[in-house]
Amino acid sequence: MSIDKDLIQPDRGQDAIAIHLVNSDGFGSFAKGLNASQRAALAAQKFTGAGYQVGIVPDGEGWFAVGGVADPDELSSWCMAALAEKLPAGTYRRANGDPGPALHGWQTAQYRFTRYTGDEDAEGPRILLTGQVGKIDLAVAEAQAVAMVRDLVNTPAEDMGPAAIEERAERIAGAHGADFDVTRGDALEKDFPMVHAVGRAAERKHAPRLVQIEWGDESHPRIAIVGKGVTFDSGGLDIKSSTGMALMKKDMGGAAHALALADLIMTAGLKVRLHCVVPTVENAIAGNAFRPGDVLQSRKGITVEIGNTDAEGRLILGDALTLASERKPALLIDFATLTGAARVALGPDLPALFTRRDQTAEQLIQAGRAHDDAPWRMPLEQTYAEWLASDIADTNNAHGNSFAGSTVAALFLDKFVGEDIDWAHFDTFAWRPAAKPGRPKGGEALGLRAAFHMLRGRYG
Repeated sequence: MSIDKDLIQPDRGQDAIAIHLVNSDGFGSFAKGLNASQRAALAAQKFTGAGYQVGIVPDGEGWFAVGGVADPDELSSWCMAALAEKLPAGTYRRANGDPGPALHGWQTAQYRFTRYTGDEDAEGPRILLTGQVGKIDLAVAEAQAVAMVRDLVNTPAEDMGPAAIEERAERIAGAHGADFDVTRGDALEKDFPMVHAVGRAAERKHAPRLVQIEWGDESHPRIAIVGKGVTFDSGGLDIKSSTGMALMKKDMGGAAHALALADLIMTAGLKVRLHCVVPTVENAIAGNAFRPGDVLQSRKGITVEIGNTDAEGRLILGDALTLASERKPALLIDFATLTGAARVALGPDLPALFTRRDQTAEQLIQAGRAHDDAPWRMPLEQTYAEWLASDIADTNNAHGNSFAGSTVAALFLDKFVGEDIDWAHFDTFAWRPAAKPGRPKGGEALGLRAAFHMLRGRYG
């Protein structure tokens, strides 16, 4: 599991295999500089310079590699990822340039989830050299954060229940000397009643928790990171179909993003006072499960009628967002695998982004575009808040039509975020249904790098 931290190394002139990057337009000129046997070798491999193509070219007693990219002058995170996947183990350097942003995909392409198979990469690592030595630590930290999200999401619920989320959070806090706190089981009922209600039907080993990490100088701007940690979602008494449950180990993807982002913030030493809050539960079915029609109390005092027990993530986030808001953060960001409606609207690759402030949205979008992790802003349209009206409580947790599902879910969360707080909500999929270079099928970080680089821009 995870990613070898030594895949990126300083270029000190050591022996390495050259990688030439070309595109379709420039391949003809590149090929003219090769001898006949080298051109024949590339022709036999059907190499034309198209994106993600990989060619191996004999060169005397050795060889060099050729990679197809969209634009050799404007590299992306992923343009060398196919090379890292397909080339044999060894040490490489880009000819006539530095890898730049491609350092990220070179590492993430070598991610393997092997917890249950033990099938490590038998060939060994592909190492890439860079002359930009000062960027190595950050590039490695970002790739490790992505790997953390993937590892946590890929792990099945039996081994990634609330206790495992707590253990990982405590380990992260300990690594950075941060303060750690957890509230478990029935102790949640008084202060975090919605977290307790959603999680109380799970067996004791998967009892609900609310985990907190605090770090940094108290004089620095306070930022809060919140992540939805539903470690398995059966749907509750409004039970999902077997197909709907198949991927529900990933419903803690928001927690995975929050913990990975907190780890990145502390590793980078951003000048912030960090407060990370993760409510984590299993939405199980038992005689004490919360029911459709129940009215739940909340930490904020808002009463919530349950229109659907399968809209549980917003409930646990409500208590967590209230807690985070009480400490008056300068910025509050939450991550959640919240709605199927966001996926219908945007597909699996684009996290839906909701913000109260235009400037915050623009900063997140620009940071995401610059690092190949752009979210797509969706409307926090207050007109639709009326759809959450309840006859017997302050609000319902679900609306009765099929319109604007991700917006209505975000509007529910908005009720629990403190007034005038700069708030951003990522409705992320945390999953990749089909592999792409550098991005294997399975758990995935979507919105993580956008959020981190936006924070670096504000507080770096």
